Parts: sequence; C-alpha cells; structure tokens
Amino acid sequence: MSETLDLTKAVDLSALMDKSQEEKAKQLPQPSGYRILCAIPEQEKEYDGGIIKADETIRYEEVLTTVLFVVDMGPDCYKDATRFPTGPWCKQGDFVLVRPNAGTRLVIHGREFRIINDDSVEGVVQDPRGIKRK
Repeated sequence: MSETLDLTKAVDLSALMDKSQEEKAKQLPQPSGYRILCAIPEQEKEYDGGIIKADETIRYEEVLTTVLFVVDMGPDCYKDATRFPTGPWCKQGDFVLVRPNAGTRLVIHGREFRIINDDSVEGVVQDPRGIKRK
C-alpha cells in the first residue's frame, strides 16, 4: 500500500527557471516581523590594476560583504519607538552597512540574498563602491 516517491519530480525546478524576470521577482520572500530582505551587490570582477579576480575570491567577497541593498522590509521594522526613538535607520532602496556574515543567507535563482534584523543595520551609504571590509 505504500507509494514510492519519485525524488526527481520533487525537486524539478525547470518550470521555475523558464519564468520571466518579473515572475522571478515575485518569488522573493516577504520578510516577516522586524526582518529586512537584502540583496548582495555585484562584486567587481577585476582588481584596480585590471587583473581578473578568481571566482573563489569573488565568492569570498560576497559571503563576507558588509554592504547590502535593502529590497523589502517586514511590517514591524522600526515600529518599536523605545528602541528606535529617532525613527527608521534605513528604507527600501538604501545601501546599508552590516557586520560580515549578518543575517540568514539564501540563494534565489543564483543570486544571494540575506534576511537581517532591523537592528543589524549599522549605517547607510550613498555610494557603496570602494567600501571593503578589512
């Protein structure tokens, strides 16, 4: 009476990958509570001198980046007036500074995102180019 589960069908993502960019964008998770959904900015492919970076180096820089782009914010972000008496620390569309490895890492269609807490934001920058972790 037990039925065998075909795992190849359980993880078939081909229909998902054939969707338009707009449909893929709708698949981003909605942050809940006081969480912020952030995208990792594209890393530069070359050093200042023109030498091409190894894929491993680019990946390392992405994982340990301190600059994130705010994609969406949960409904409770910065609502606690006692913790955030001056109001929100960032808004959708900002580049924010966070600690390396902050938040929950997830990959959607080959692009890495992070879900961070609203109090993980340490600053907002206008132009993230040139900001590196030490």
